[in-house]
Amino acid sequence: MSRYFIDRPIFAWVIAIILMLAGILAIRSLPIAQFPEIAAPKVTVATSYPGADAQTLENTTTQIIEQQMKGIDNLRYFASTSDGSGNLAITLTFEQGTDPDIAQVQVQNKLQQATPLLPQEVQQAGLRVTKATANFLLIIAAYSENGDHDQVDLGDMIASKLQDPLSRIKGVGDTQVFGAQYSMRIWVDPFKMSNLGVTVTDITSALTAQNAQVSAGQVGSLPAVKGQSLNATVTAQSRLQTPEQFRAIIVRSATSGATVRLSDVARVEMGSENYSFQARYNGKQAAGFGVKLAPGANALDTVKLVKAEVNRIAKQFPPDVKVAFPIDNSTFVRLSVEQVIHTLIEAIVLVFLVMFLFLQNFRATLIPTIAVPVVLLGSLAVLQVAGFTINTLTLFGMVLAIGLLVDDAIVVVENVERLIQEEGLSPKEAAKKSMDEISGALVGIGLVLSAVFLPMAFFSGSTGVIFRQFSITIVSSMALSVLVALILTPALCATILKPAKEGHGEKKGFFGWFNRTFDKGVGKYGNGLRRVEKGWVRTMLVYAVIVVAMAFIFVRLPSGFLPEEDQGVMFAQVSMPSGTPMEETARTMDKVRDHFMIDEKANTAGIFTISGFGFVGQGQNVGIAFIQLKPWEDRSGKENSVAAVAARANQALAGIRAGMVIGFVPPAVQELGNANGFDFMLKDNAGVGHEKLLEARNMLLGMASQDKRLMQVRPNGLEDAPQLKLNVDQAQAGGARPQPAGHQHHGQHRVRWRVHQRLHRPRSREEGVRAGRRTVPHDARRSRQLLRPRHDQQRDGAILVLLDDELELRSVTPRTVQRRSLVRDHGLAGAGRQQRHRDQGDGGDGGQAATRHRL
Repeated sequence: MSRYFIDRPIFAWVIAIILMLAGILAIRSLPIAQFPEIAAPKVTVATSYPGADAQTLENTTTQIIEQQMKGIDNLRYFASTSDGSGNLAITLTFEQGTDPDIAQVQVQNKLQQATPLLPQEVQQAGLRVTKATANFLLIIAAYSENGDHDQVDLGDMIASKLQDPLSRIKGVGDTQVFGAQYSMRIWVDPFKMSNLGVTVTDITSALTAQNAQVSAGQVGSLPAVKGQSLNATVTAQSRLQTPEQFRAIIVRSATSGATVRLSDVARVEMGSENYSFQARYNGKQAAGFGVKLAPGANALDTVKLVKAEVNRIAKQFPPDVKVAFPIDNSTFVRLSVEQVIHTLIEAIVLVFLVMFLFLQNFRATLIPTIAVPVVLLGSLAVLQVAGFTINTLTLFGMVLAIGLLVDDAIVVVENVERLIQEEGLSPKEAAKKSMDEISGALVGIGLVLSAVFLPMAFFSGSTGVIFRQFSITIVSSMALSVLVALILTPALCATILKPAKEGHGEKKGFFGWFNRTFDKGVGKYGNGLRRVEKGWVRTMLVYAVIVVAMAFIFVRLPSGFLPEEDQGVMFAQVSMPSGTPMEETARTMDKVRDHFMIDEKANTAGIFTISGFGFVGQGQNVGIAFIQLKPWEDRSGKENSVAAVAARANQALAGIRAGMVIGFVPPAVQELGNANGFDFMLKDNAGVGHEKLLEARNMLLGMASQDKRLMQVRPNGLEDAPQLKLNVDQAQAGGARPQPAGHQHHGQHRVRWRVHQRLHRPRSREEGVRAGRRTVPHDARRSRQLLRPRHDQQRDGAILVLLDDELELRSVTPRTVQRRSLVRDHGLAGAGRQQRHRDQGDGGDGGQAATRHRL
């Protein structure tokens, strides 16, 4: 085969150029990431049930959707989270290598079967099916420099102007807005409603009927009467826009002409659609927007497109509104890839210098150098066909392959040079004879090296994904190296090398000195080997000592999945006691911000805090801080690394007694979680119940905290929050008992309150629910004083009032349920949250319970 290409060198060049063009085209389309897709593909189903608690959402929505998620190809398990604010998220995890697009379509098809069985409120809210990575690729913060725009204004700008354009950008998998757009808020007054005989149903019906877009048809549309002289579209009422229009809505009217308008029983104003989050950027009011990467997308290109679109839209914002990027994971990805590329270039230059030093012929050195870009670009084409990405592992494989792939070309060049010098053959004849001698050796070299690296491609799990791309990169490079050595290298030798010169002898100058020194070193090395051969017993003893030392060090060295690196960002998680209002959580977040902006001012570039959101769940008693550190060149030294900053933060913030604050660095592979470590699931196989499971969890946490091998042991979720339960007598509430004529709700009936509320800070885990009872006269003045929300009553949420005979309020602790493989999880998913985790093919509850921890 080599003789064919030696006689036709142009054909060999054409093949090499085709390989290089394929690699160049692959570079333009290959995704760029820090690591390959190590995490298994996931599809998320999200919806909301306004006003529903966690248990109601679990019973009416979560279970119905889960029952339909059967028979999906390659489904491993699914986990669901239901929280007390009415939000539901079901995450379905598939086997490694599953096409996420096919998985999403199958989930959508199964979801269609469950939709008709869901509550009407859930169907109106809609169900979203998305495929995205677990963590944020980019977080955008909009803040007001001088405070002219508050958080509601900023949230509306983010939700109305940024959300839709950014969601359509290629590579964006999912988004989350830390804020909300403007909405019409209607605050009803129960006392006025009672006095005027208006119910919530009356208000809802009036809003539905009078706030509607009406299609009134046309005048003169076909078929029309003869002689019709006008054809026009008729417009009728449209949806209401202003608070004044909503206040004028007629709720009830009488035959006498008296009307009750919405303004008579409610306060109408413009406000935020929800107040779930409170965001600050460097202490200034802000709103945020999180972007998640779509599976298989190019992280660098996606961030570039998103930033360009944000900067374009930001020009329309008021002058005081600025945009910042507190979290940008593409920065570290770009730096990692650039460093590996620099190493790749350095390796190519070093290989060229070493070859020139030993071959001592520029033409002979040029031939193996030409083979390097041909093989590397061809390897990129193989990565494209295999569906891999350009990441630190594949690039590292290329760096390692450079030293291997030039060996084949060097063997060919050295042998051709030898035949030219020793036998006086022409370069073409020397190339033919050389390939007849060493073609088998070249193939053998490639097969042996491939046999070393190829088995790693068959590893399974996340580790297999890492080694598979590394292995395929090296093996493909070796295979292409052998092909280039058989096709291109001999053709280059025949055309580039020159015949031997007459009088060619020993080298002089630097190369002469190097040859003489190298020959002396070879002689000394041979003498040493002969001495070792004679004293083989002593040699084996030294070898045994080395093996024992290596085994000792191997056992004592700490092990890990991937090394931790300074990615330039860190997080701080704030968890307050159950029932803590957002105002108290925000004060704790201010202390966290002050630490980084004052104590760590030299290392902190910016901090974005969000009250009401955290990696452990959503609620008023949680918060998260995204800390952006300064560039690496501005904080040199180990004491300024992200690990050192996090350690100092934990030590300083440990004094906050209002809640628990933990600072941590992101993991090496963020798709696998939010922090380093592992999650632990505690199962209730005996079905002993929620309280016993919590006792076992607390015991486990206590024992784990005493283990020196573990640190920052904490529940991976929120504690159960107190709730108020209303037990209403339906007969009396429905008007079964006739009221006397002229009946007025002024002192004629009594309201009975039965309040069972768990303390916010119980002295022990076993401390139960404290109860009390009081009976209050139901007169208008007393009722207003008692039932109207005060500052000290806000932490108990909204107060519901029934102005008829008796009502009973009971505070209960809701269950928090998480399932995995038919496992029910209690108590760790968050305030009123419920989580379920189930494997494919399981069809029932199983009566098991579990708790989840972050270790």
